[in-house]
Amino acid sequence: MKNPAQSADLAIIGGGAAGVMTAIHALRQADRPLGIVLVECSARLAEGIAYGTTAPEHRLNVPVRRMSAFVDQPDDFLQFMLEHHNPRNLPASVLGETYTPRARFAGYLRDRLRNAESASPARLDVVRDHAVGMQREGSIWHVTLASGITLQTRGAVLATGNSLRPLRVHGAETLPPQTCLDAWQYAAIAGLPADAEIAIIGAGLSMVDVLLSLNARGHRGRIHVLSRHALLPLPHAEVHSVAAFDAASLNALGLRQRLRRLRQWAAAARARGEPWQGVMECLRPHVQTLWHSLSEDDQRRFVRHAVRQWDVHRHRVAPDIHSVVLALRDGGQLKVHRGRVRSVEPVGTRVRVEAALGDGRTLRLEADCIINATGVDTLAASLGSPLIQGLLGSGIAKAGPHGMGIDTADDGEVIAADGSLQPGVFALGSLRIGSLWESLAIPELRRQAESVARKLL
Repeated sequence: MKNPAQSADLAIIGGGAAGVMTAIHALRQADRPLGIVLVECSARLAEGIAYGTTAPEHRLNVPVRRMSAFVDQPDDFLQFMLEHHNPRNLPASVLGETYTPRARFAGYLRDRLRNAESASPARLDVVRDHAVGMQREGSIWHVTLASGITLQTRGAVLATGNSLRPLRVHGAETLPPQTCLDAWQYAAIAGLPADAEIAIIGAGLSMVDVLLSLNARGHRGRIHVLSRHALLPLPHAEVHSVAAFDAASLNALGLRQRLRRLRQWAAAARARGEPWQGVMECLRPHVQTLWHSLSEDDQRRFVRHAVRQWDVHRHRVAPDIHSVVLALRDGGQLKVHRGRVRSVEPVGTRVRVEAALGDGRTLRLEADCIINATGVDTLAASLGSPLIQGLLGSGIAKAGPHGMGIDTADDGEVIAADGSLQPGVFALGSLRIGSLWESLAIPELRRQAESVARKLL
């Protein structure tokens, strides 16, 4: 670890994928000696929640060809994979369509960070610490770290990453830690007894990770999934396809009309023998524009009523992973329940779960362990970062639209509680979800990282 810098031209708060990409772009764009500080407490950069798993069964949810860190070099991650992770000497056209383990993407970002650092006139200092506060004096921002160090910087990037949504279920706080795990406690989940009966709360991508971990270790016990909608993530098409339609024509429609139009387009694609996923691929570059063109009321309706349908169609998994999930369900080991969990309580060494099912019945079951797979928290009021909570509490930042993330201008500059811009402070990634909606995936993160680095330098 390098010696902590006391001052810097640029401070990047967070060393997950978004923060590391920002550092890479800042180093590549720097044309003079500058001091860049990356604040991250974890021992390994570029991991965070998304890429912090080393399990080979936890794979990317998009093909290799779409995961470059650079807008102008769309095949960069593919080239990295060809050079470092291609034991079967697959051609680029084949390797680019694979879904590789997520740990390899973190390794790719660390490799590109080293390359950028060695070629840049700027200096990068990595400070293993937590940022817990920020305040401005004149044109300088003072970033307080948990260790007591204060960094003085002219510009700062908030790349604090994703926060786990807490398990908001009555009685959850009474459960012993070994009987209530988070989906991202990979080692603890891998260590569960093979015959344990498990209840997973949530049916999204985090749930899929849990199932894959259990399946890879030959789990034999019954697995329950409890979810309000009981909608499992859908697969990517076996063959990549982009439907041809005018996505911009949706801008003038309300939410109901848009959803109706999308269903019509998907039905038309299937009638032509094309996968429905092609409709989503065509829509993908237009999501932020479509979000902005919705009225506030329709945005609110979408978040409240349609978001789960959107998620399972938009955030898909590899076809073979989807087949594993279906095999567990169809074989009877996995039981999916549609309903809302009302309470949990310890019963000896086990956990009793009570849920109100969608058909009005009450489900009661006992499990050896429950796993919180409710996903990423987007509400500003419950984000787990002390730094973000401090910024909100002091008025340096305010909650984003519909209370999600923090509010930012179009270029990512943070907006204060009084509506003014905070000069030199930018947010990116999941912190901008309320303003942009589509702000978590690599195509958006790399654009934001490049743009923010350019503005601050």
